[in-house]
Amino acid sequence: MIATWEVASRLEIWPSYLFPSVLDVLRTLADGISDKSFLIGTAISLKRILIGYALSLVMGILLGTAMGRVKALRESFGGLILGLQTLPSICWLPLALLWFGLSEAAILFVVVMGAVLSITIATQDGIRSVPPILIRAGENMGAKGFRLLVEVILPAALPSIMTGMKQGWSFAWRSLMAGELLYVSVGLGHLLTVGRELNDMSQVIAVMIVIVLIGLAVDRLVFAQIEGKVREQWGLG
Repeated sequence: MIATWEVASRLEIWPSYLFPSVLDVLRTLADGISDKSFLIGTAISLKRILIGYALSLVMGILLGTAMGRVKALRESFGGLILGLQTLPSICWLPLALLWFGLSEAAILFVVVMGAVLSITIATQDGIRSVPPILIRAGENMGAKGFRLLVEVILPAALPSIMTGMKQGWSFAWRSLMAGELLYVSVGLGHLLTVGRELNDMSQVIAVMIVIVLIGLAVDRLVFAQIEGKVREQWGLG
């Protein structure tokens, strides 16, 4: 694929500023690292995603647990949350800008709304899918109330919650990039916007490579490790 890309670039089917060569992209990537613009953009984007995702995780697990255990909440808000989940997260940006203005809070709001709903739904489904026999066994051994929730229900629902966490991370990452593209602020999304405005496709592709590498690194170094431990705990791996 890389060789085909390079050959197509050398044939000059499209102008170089629209279809750069592999070497041009690698050179731009090296320049962005050497002048620290890519490093600064990556650090700021990671800071935003970590804050937004942490908030989404806490809110999603709490809300999903409450809805999974309380039928009245589930019947009152379940349809609303499911409906909002189908709404593209970037649709929240105009609302965020009106509420919070041109600020970091606006971007964090978009990130949270992009992730919290999927985590909530996955947690609720996981809680409701816990086999009743496990709950009765826990109650027979003296686990009640909060202890039953923490020691029996949440561990049993963990595989489903993990799926929601991965999906939430993916949605949060996409929401952050969309927010940074539309709201002028330092970050990887802003670097994409600068590349577009300067007709510098090599910078656009280089930043896209950085975004993909970060996504792969998080999946392999964080979620794959947690999933491995969960599967081992359940005797599946």
